[in-house]
Amino acid sequence: MTYPMVLVVITIGAFFGLMLFVIPQIGNILKDLGGPDAELPPLTQFMLGASDFLISYWYIVLPAMIGSVVSLMRFVKTPHGKEIFHRLILKAPMINTIIRKVAVARFARTFSALMGAGVAVLEALNVTARAVGNNVYERALVDAAEQVKNGRTLSSVIEKNDLFPPIVAQMLAVGEETGQTDTILVKVADFYEEEVDVAIDGISSIIEPVMILIMGSMVGLIAASVMGPIAGLAQSIK
Repeated sequence: MTYPMVLVVITIGAFFGLMLFVIPQIGNILKDLGGPDAELPPLTQFMLGASDFLISYWYIVLPAMIGSVVSLMRFVKTPHGKEIFHRLILKAPMINTIIRKVAVARFARTFSALMGAGVAVLEALNVTARAVGNNVYERALVDAAEQVKNGRTLSSVIEKNDLFPPIVAQMLAVGEETGQTDTILVKVADFYEEEVDVAIDGISSIIEPVMILIMGSMVGLIAASVMGPIAGLAQSIK
């Protein structure tokens, strides 16, 4: 996400630069050419009004934006905020599939490593829950540990949880029957890590044109708000 974030910062900076320094100058030129009673297109009036608002109340808008971002980041770090954030990203389009695959890959990799090192199943589940990196998955694994403690097999518990694909429960069942849970889960982790790499490559190829489209739309909006009245003035002069 480094490249897209850089583009977002550049886009926001360019937008505020145009609204604060370029649009007011163009507005003055248009008023000088057309006179104080000149009829400007609605889009141009909107852009000039937004520019005037930012210039007049920048000392309110800027702290409000920074404060909102800081407050949101602090809220996400709280237990309640983290819970809401983790639930939202599991439902967010495009990225929810990647988040689920990353969580499953972490579960399989960590749990297999602990089982291979001879750690008890319950302790391995509790440790793995904290290593997955998602509160929803963490709570699911902690609940699974409680059910395993009551005598159920891990594969039967995982099978009834929608957070885990069916293949994970099936592979766990094979591992429990053969006594090679750690070996089989390594294969599961390898498979989902490859899936994550492919999915991230696909999204990366989409993000760049989308960000360029957003930047182009922003510039096009400003250009349209400027060229419209200029074209109208040219017709009036003719």
